[in-house]
Amino acid sequence: MAIHVKDPKTDALVRRLAEMRGIGITEAIKEAVEESLAADRAQNSEPVEALRRKLQPLRDEMKAYGKSDAKIDKQFYDTLWEEEGM
Repeated sequence: MAIHVKDPKTDALVRRLAEMRGIGITEAIKEAVEESLAADRAQNSEPVEALRRKLQPLRDEMKAYGKSDAKIDKQFYDTLWEEEGM
């Protein structure tokens, strides 16, 4: 598969990277794209990890309660409603 780079600046940057790393142009493009994708993934996962850390104490507290053996049926749910609804 061929990729044609028509932008002189991009061509120069890829050639410079390839020369600095002692690799071919194709390998330089592959490495640059892989590094860019990895950086984007890391940046996008930060908010998720921050939320996970923030919610962990709540998850631990809920886990401490354990599972209930209580049967929850229609009658139980009906007791939660007032005559006109919640």
